[in-house]
Amino acid sequence: PAKPQGPAQATLLFVGDAMQHQDQIDRAKALGTDGEYDYSGCFSLIAPTVKGADYAIVNLETPLGGGKGGYTGFPCFSAPDEFAVALKEAGFDLFLTANNHTLDRSDAGLRRTLQVLDSIKVDHVGTYHDKAERERLVPFIKDVNGIRIAFLNYTYGTNGLEAKDGAEVSLIEKTAMADEMRRAREGGAELVVVMPHWGVEYVLTENAAQRDVAQFLIDEGADLVIGGHPHVVQPMKVIHSEKHDKDVLVVYSLGNFISNMKTGDTRGGAMVTAVVERGADGEARFKSATYDTFYAAKPDGSARSNFRVIPSWRADEIPAAQRGWWNTFDGSARRVFSKYNINVPSAH
Repeated sequence: PAKPQGPAQATLLFVGDAMQHQDQIDRAKALGTDGEYDYSGCFSLIAPTVKGADYAIVNLETPLGGGKGGYTGFPCFSAPDEFAVALKEAGFDLFLTANNHTLDRSDAGLRRTLQVLDSIKVDHVGTYHDKAERERLVPFIKDVNGIRIAFLNYTYGTNGLEAKDGAEVSLIEKTAMADEMRRAREGGAELVVVMPHWGVEYVLTENAAQRDVAQFLIDEGADLVIGGHPHVVQPMKVIHSEKHDKDVLVVYSLGNFISNMKTGDTRGGAMVTAVVERGADGEARFKSATYDTFYAAKPDGSARSNFRVIPSWRADEIPAAQRGWWNTFDGSARRVFSKYNINVPSAH
Protein backbone atom coordinates (compact mmCIF):
# COMPACT_ATOMS: atom_id res chain seq x y z
CA PRO A 1 0.00 0.00 0.00
CA ALA A 2 1.14 3.55 -0.70
CA LYS A 3 2.48 5.25 2.41
CA PRO A 4 0.10 7.95 3.71
CA GLN A 5 1.48 11.47 3.54
CA GLY A 6 1.28 14.63 5.58
CA PRO A 7 0.79 15.38 9.28
CA ALA A 8 -2.10 13.64 11.06
CA GLN A 9 -3.21 13.01 14.62
CA ALA A 10 -5.62 10.54 16.25
CA THR A 11 -6.83 9.68 19.75
CA LEU A 12 -7.22 6.06 20.82
CA LEU A 13 -9.29 5.26 23.91
CA PHE A 14 -8.94 1.99 25.83
CA VAL A 15 -10.96 0.48 28.69
CA GLY A 16 -10.70 -2.93 30.34
CA ASP A 17 -12.96 -5.89 30.95
CA ALA A 18 -16.65 -5.59 30.03
CA MET A 19 -18.15 -8.37 32.13
CA GLN A 20 -21.60 -9.79 32.74
CA HIS A 21 -22.10 -11.45 36.10
CA GLN A 22 -25.43 -13.08 36.95
CA ASP A 23 -26.75 -10.08 38.91
CA GLN A 24 -26.06 -7.83 35.92
CA ILE A 25 -27.90 -10.17 33.55
CA ASP A 26 -30.82 -10.50 35.97
CA ARG A 27 -31.06 -6.73 36.40
CA ALA A 28 -31.04 -6.08 32.64
CA LYS A 29 -33.79 -8.67 32.26
CA ALA A 30 -35.88 -7.12 35.04
CA LEU A 31 -35.60 -3.69 33.38
CA GLY A 32 -36.39 -5.00 29.91
CA THR A 33 -39.75 -5.65 28.31
CA ASP A 34 -40.95 -8.47 26.03
CA GLY A 35 -37.99 -10.67 26.91
CA GLU A 36 -35.45 -8.00 25.95
CA TYR A 37 -32.49 -7.06 28.14
CA ASP A 38 -32.16 -3.37 28.96
CA TYR A 39 -28.66 -1.89 29.33
CA SER A 40 -29.67 1.63 28.29
CA GLY A 41 -28.45 3.40 31.43
CA CYS A 42 -25.18 1.55 31.93
CA PHE A 43 -22.85 3.74 29.88
CA SER A 44 -24.69 7.04 29.46
CA LEU A 45 -22.28 9.06 31.64
CA ILE A 46 -19.11 7.85 29.94
CA ALA A 47 -20.46 7.58 26.38
CA PRO A 48 -19.73 11.22 25.38
CA THR A 49 -16.05 10.70 26.24
CA VAL A 50 -15.90 7.36 24.43
CA LYS A 51 -17.56 8.86 21.35
CA GLY A 52 -15.17 11.80 21.51
CA ALA A 53 -12.18 9.57 20.76
CA ASP A 54 -11.30 8.75 17.17
CA TYR A 55 -11.27 5.02 17.94
CA ALA A 56 -12.36 3.30 21.16
CA ILE A 57 -11.47 -0.22 22.29
CA VAL A 58 -13.10 -2.52 24.90
CA ASN A 59 -12.43 -6.09 26.02
CA LEU A 60 -15.63 -8.15 25.63
CA GLU A 61 -15.05 -10.68 28.41
CA THR A 62 -18.03 -12.90 27.70
CA PRO A 63 -19.30 -14.93 24.77
CA LEU A 64 -22.67 -14.01 23.28
CA GLY A 65 -23.93 -17.57 23.43
CA GLY A 66 -27.59 -17.04 22.52
CA GLY A 67 -30.56 -17.79 24.75
CA LYS A 68 -30.27 -21.58 24.46
CA GLY A 69 -29.01 -22.83 27.81
CA GLY A 70 -29.75 -19.48 29.41
CA TYR A 71 -27.49 -16.52 30.08
CA THR A 72 -24.93 -17.10 32.79
CA GLY A 73 -22.33 -15.26 34.83
CA PHE A 74 -19.26 -16.67 36.57
CA PRO A 75 -17.68 -19.18 36.09
CA CYS A 76 -18.92 -19.88 32.53
CA PHE A 77 -20.13 -16.64 31.00
CA SER A 78 -22.72 -16.05 28.29
CA ALA A 79 -24.35 -12.66 27.88
CA PRO A 80 -27.32 -11.36 25.88
CA ASP A 81 -26.63 -9.74 22.52
CA GLU A 82 -28.07 -6.49 23.88
CA PHE A 83 -24.93 -6.09 26.01
CA ALA A 84 -22.75 -5.83 22.90
CA VAL A 85 -25.26 -3.48 21.30
CA ALA A 86 -25.12 -1.21 24.37
CA LEU A 87 -21.30 -1.12 24.19
CA LYS A 88 -21.49 -0.18 20.53
CA GLU A 89 -24.06 2.54 21.26
CA ALA A 90 -21.73 3.88 23.97
CA GLY A 91 -19.18 4.51 21.24
CA PHE A 92 -16.88 1.49 21.24
CA ASP A 93 -15.47 0.70 17.81
CA LEU A 94 -13.27 -2.36 18.44
CA PHE A 95 -14.13 -5.37 20.62
CA LEU A 96 -11.36 -7.67 21.89
CA THR A 97 -12.43 -11.31 22.04
CA ALA A 98 -9.20 -13.18 22.95
CA ASN A 99 -9.55 -13.74 26.68
CA ASN A 100 -9.79 -16.64 29.11
CA HIS A 101 -13.60 -16.80 28.85
CA THR A 102 -13.89 -16.88 25.06
CA LEU A 103 -14.56 -20.64 24.98
CA ASP A 104 -17.01 -20.66 27.93
CA ARG A 105 -19.75 -21.72 25.48
CA SER A 106 -17.37 -23.82 23.41
CA ASP A 107 -16.69 -23.31 19.70
CA ALA A 108 -20.34 -22.56 18.94
CA GLY A 109 -20.41 -19.70 21.45
CA LEU A 110 -17.15 -18.27 20.12
CA ARG A 111 -18.45 -18.33 16.55
CA ARG A 112 -21.85 -16.95 17.46
CA THR A 113 -20.13 -14.03 19.22
CA LEU A 114 -18.31 -13.19 15.98
CA GLN A 115 -21.54 -13.39 14.00
CA VAL A 116 -23.29 -11.01 16.40
CA LEU A 117 -20.42 -8.52 16.32
CA ASP A 118 -20.46 -8.65 12.51
CA SER A 119 -24.24 -8.16 12.47
CA ILE A 120 -24.02 -4.99 14.60
CA LYS A 121 -21.10 -3.80 12.47
CA VAL A 122 -18.33 -3.41 15.02
CA ASP A 123 -14.69 -4.32 14.50
CA HIS A 124 -13.30 -7.25 16.49
CA VAL A 125 -9.98 -9.06 16.89
CA GLY A 126 -8.64 -12.05 18.80
CA THR A 127 -10.85 -15.03 17.86
CA TYR A 128 -11.83 -16.51 14.50
CA HIS A 129 -14.11 -19.15 13.01
CA ASP A 130 -11.06 -21.25 12.13
CA LYS A 131 -7.35 -21.02 11.31
CA ALA A 132 -8.04 -20.09 7.69
CA GLU A 133 -10.10 -17.09 8.77
CA ARG A 134 -7.35 -15.93 11.13
CA GLU A 135 -4.88 -16.21 8.27
CA ARG A 136 -7.18 -14.08 6.12
CA LEU A 137 -8.24 -11.42 8.66
CA VAL A 138 -5.00 -10.91 10.59
CA PRO A 139 -3.46 -8.39 10.69
CA PHE A 140 -6.46 -6.12 11.20
CA ILE A 141 -5.43 -2.64 10.01
CA LYS A 142 -7.69 0.39 10.51
CA ASP A 143 -7.41 3.86 9.06
CA VAL A 144 -7.90 6.11 12.10
CA ASN A 145 -7.98 9.77 11.14
CA GLY A 146 -5.65 9.09 8.24
CA ILE A 147 -3.16 6.95 10.20
CA ARG A 148 -3.01 3.24 9.38
CA ILE A 149 -2.98 1.33 12.67
CA ALA A 150 -2.79 -2.45 13.22
CA PHE A 151 -4.61 -3.91 16.24
CA LEU A 152 -3.66 -7.37 17.53
CA ASN A 153 -5.15 -9.22 20.54
CA TYR A 154 -3.84 -12.32 22.33
CA THR A 155 -4.66 -14.26 25.52
CA TYR A 156 -2.54 -16.36 27.88
CA GLY A 157 -5.15 -19.14 27.73
CA THR A 158 -8.80 -20.15 27.92
CA ASN A 159 -9.25 -21.59 31.43
CA GLY A 160 -8.20 -25.03 30.27
CA LEU A 161 -11.00 -25.22 27.69
CA GLU A 162 -9.92 -26.27 24.24
CA ALA A 163 -11.54 -25.66 20.89
CA LYS A 164 -13.29 -28.89 19.93
CA ASP A 165 -14.29 -27.95 16.42
CA GLY A 166 -11.46 -25.87 14.98
CA ALA A 167 -12.37 -22.46 16.39
CA GLU A 168 -9.28 -20.26 16.60
CA VAL A 169 -8.10 -18.25 19.61
CA SER A 170 -5.02 -16.01 19.32
CA LEU A 171 -2.68 -17.05 22.13
CA ILE A 172 0.36 -15.26 23.57
CA GLU A 173 2.94 -17.19 21.56
CA LYS A 174 6.04 -15.20 20.68
CA THR A 175 6.60 -16.69 17.23
CA ALA A 176 3.00 -16.12 16.13
CA MET A 177 2.89 -12.59 17.58
CA ALA A 178 6.15 -11.61 15.87
CA ASP A 179 4.91 -13.04 12.58
CA GLU A 180 1.61 -11.16 12.73
CA MET A 181 3.36 -7.92 13.72
CA ARG A 182 5.72 -8.31 10.77
CA ARG A 183 2.77 -8.94 8.45
CA ALA A 184 1.08 -5.82 9.84
CA ARG A 185 4.07 -3.69 8.81
CA GLU A 186 4.20 -5.38 5.42
CA GLY A 187 0.47 -4.66 5.07
CA GLY A 188 1.09 -0.94 5.45
CA ALA A 189 0.49 -0.43 9.17
CA GLU A 190 2.26 2.71 10.39
CA LEU A 191 1.64 1.83 14.03
CA VAL A 192 1.11 -1.51 15.77
CA VAL A 193 -1.07 -1.84 18.88
CA VAL A 194 -0.86 -5.16 20.74
CA MET A 195 -3.43 -5.98 23.42
CA PRO A 196 -2.49 -8.98 25.58
CA HIS A 197 -4.78 -10.68 28.10
CA TRP A 198 -2.21 -11.59 30.76
CA GLY A 199 -0.98 -11.28 34.32
CA VAL A 200 -2.25 -12.50 37.68
CA GLU A 201 -5.77 -11.67 38.82
CA TYR A 202 -6.18 -9.15 41.68
CA VAL A 203 -2.47 -8.23 41.82
CA LEU A 204 -1.88 -4.47 41.51
CA THR A 205 1.55 -4.67 39.87
CA GLU A 206 2.77 -6.49 36.80
CA ASN A 207 4.93 -9.58 37.12
CA ALA A 208 8.16 -10.71 35.45
CA ALA A 209 6.28 -12.69 32.78
CA GLN A 210 4.32 -9.58 31.74
CA ARG A 211 7.48 -7.49 31.63
CA ASP A 212 9.15 -10.16 29.50
CA VAL A 213 6.31 -10.25 26.96
CA ALA A 214 6.10 -6.45 26.94
CA GLN A 215 9.81 -6.14 26.21
CA PHE A 216 9.53 -8.77 23.48
CA LEU A 217 6.69 -6.81 21.85
CA ILE A 218 8.65 -3.56 22.14
CA ASP A 219 11.68 -5.20 20.52
CA GLU A 220 9.43 -6.50 17.73
CA GLY A 221 8.30 -2.94 17.03
CA ALA A 222 5.03 -2.46 18.94
CA ASP A 223 3.98 1.16 19.49
CA LEU A 224 1.38 0.53 22.20
CA VAL A 225 0.95 -2.52 24.46
CA ILE A 226 -2.37 -2.37 26.32
CA GLY A 227 -3.13 -5.20 28.75
CA GLY A 228 -6.08 -6.58 30.62
CA HIS A 229 -7.23 -9.61 32.67
CA PRO A 230 -6.24 -9.01 36.32
CA HIS A 231 -9.59 -7.22 37.09
CA VAL A 232 -7.59 -4.56 38.93
CA VAL A 233 -5.46 -1.74 37.56
CA GLN A 234 -1.73 -2.12 37.10
CA PRO A 235 0.95 0.48 36.20
CA MET A 236 1.28 2.38 32.92
CA LYS A 237 4.69 3.28 31.55
CA VAL A 238 6.13 5.07 28.56
CA ILE A 239 9.20 2.98 27.76
CA HIS A 240 11.85 4.11 25.31
CA SER A 241 12.81 1.44 22.79
CA GLU A 242 16.54 1.66 22.24
CA LYS A 243 16.27 -0.75 19.33
CA HIS A 244 13.73 1.36 17.43
CA ASP A 245 14.54 4.76 19.02
CA LYS A 246 10.93 5.54 19.89
CA ASP A 247 8.64 5.77 22.91
CA VAL A 248 6.21 2.90 23.49
CA LEU A 249 3.16 3.01 25.77
CA VAL A 250 2.80 -0.05 28.00
CA VAL A 251 -0.35 -0.40 30.14
CA TYR A 252 -0.19 -3.58 32.20
CA SER A 253 -3.87 -3.71 33.21
CA LEU A 254 -6.87 -1.43 32.79
CA GLY A 255 -8.93 -3.30 35.39
CA ASN A 256 -12.67 -3.83 35.01
CA PHE A 257 -14.88 -1.66 32.86
CA ILE A 258 -18.19 -2.97 34.15
CA SER A 259 -18.73 -5.98 36.41
CA ASN A 260 -20.33 -7.13 39.63
CA MET A 261 -17.08 -7.91 41.41
CA LYS A 262 -17.11 -7.24 45.14
CA THR A 263 -13.64 -6.29 46.43
CA GLY A 264 -12.49 -2.69 46.59
CA ASP A 265 -9.81 -2.90 43.91
CA THR A 266 -12.18 -4.60 41.42
CA ARG A 267 -14.99 -2.04 41.70
CA GLY A 268 -13.74 0.12 38.84
CA GLY A 269 -11.04 0.57 36.28
CA ALA A 270 -8.99 2.94 34.21
CA MET A 271 -9.48 4.51 30.83
CA VAL A 272 -6.40 5.44 28.85
CA THR A 273 -6.48 8.00 26.05
CA ALA A 274 -3.43 7.87 23.79
CA VAL A 275 -2.48 10.43 21.16
CA VAL A 276 -0.70 9.14 18.06
CA GLU A 277 0.52 11.34 15.25
CA ARG A 278 2.31 11.45 11.94
CA GLY A 279 4.86 14.22 11.86
CA ALA A 280 6.05 16.39 9.00
CA ASP A 281 8.80 13.77 8.52
CA GLY A 282 6.14 11.25 7.45
CA GLU A 283 6.73 8.96 10.44
CA ALA A 284 3.83 7.93 12.70
CA ARG A 285 4.54 7.56 16.40
CA PHE A 286 2.99 7.36 19.85
CA LYS A 287 2.99 10.87 21.29
CA SER A 288 1.39 10.93 24.75
CA ALA A 289 -1.20 9.33 27.04
CA THR A 290 -3.32 10.19 30.05
CA TYR A 291 -5.51 8.09 32.31
CA ASP A 292 -8.80 8.52 34.09
CA THR A 293 -10.61 6.32 36.58
CA PHE A 294 -14.25 5.29 36.77
CA TYR A 295 -16.46 3.33 39.13
CA ALA A 296 -18.87 0.51 38.25
CA ALA A 297 -21.82 1.39 40.45
CA LYS A 298 -24.35 -1.23 41.46
CA PRO A 299 -28.10 -0.50 41.31
CA ASP A 300 -29.11 1.88 44.09
CA GLY A 301 -32.49 0.33 44.82
CA SER A 302 -34.62 2.76 42.82
CA ALA A 303 -37.05 1.30 40.31
CA ARG A 304 -35.09 1.93 37.10
CA SER A 305 -31.53 1.85 38.39
CA ASN A 306 -29.00 -0.44 36.75
CA PHE A 307 -25.26 -1.10 36.97
CA ARG A 308 -23.57 2.08 35.71
CA VAL A 309 -20.09 3.18 34.74
CA ILE A 310 -19.51 6.49 36.53
CA PRO A 311 -16.39 8.43 35.49
CA SER A 312 -14.30 10.18 38.15
CA TRP A 313 -15.38 13.62 36.93
CA ARG A 314 -19.02 12.67 37.62
CA ALA A 315 -18.41 11.15 41.05
CA ASP A 316 -21.39 13.19 42.31
CA GLU A 317 -23.53 10.56 40.54
CA ILE A 318 -22.26 7.72 42.75
CA PRO A 319 -25.03 6.55 45.11
CA ALA A 320 -24.40 7.77 48.65
CA ALA A 321 -24.24 4.24 50.03
CA GLN A 322 -21.44 3.39 47.59
CA ARG A 323 -19.20 6.44 48.09
CA GLY A 324 -16.98 4.50 50.46
CA TRP A 325 -16.39 1.83 47.79
CA TRP A 326 -15.51 4.52 45.26
CA ASN A 327 -13.04 6.16 47.65
CA THR A 328 -11.43 2.77 48.37
CA PHE A 329 -11.12 1.89 44.69
CA ASP A 330 -10.02 5.30 43.44
CA GLY A 331 -7.59 5.91 46.28
CA SER A 332 -5.91 2.56 45.74
CA ALA A 333 -5.76 2.96 41.94
CA ARG A 334 -4.26 6.44 42.13
CA ARG A 335 -1.67 5.28 44.68
CA VAL A 336 -0.56 2.59 42.22
CA PHE A 337 -0.37 5.10 39.38
CA SER A 338 1.41 7.82 41.36
CA LYS A 339 3.98 5.30 42.62
CA TYR A 340 4.67 3.34 39.43
CA ASN A 341 3.45 5.21 36.34
CA ILE A 342 6.12 6.65 34.06
CA ASN A 343 5.00 9.62 31.95
CA VAL A 344 1.30 8.70 32.02
CA PRO A 345 -0.38 11.39 34.13
CA SER A 346 -3.97 11.71 35.28
CA ALA A 347 -6.21 13.64 32.90
CA HIS A 348 -8.12 15.24 35.78
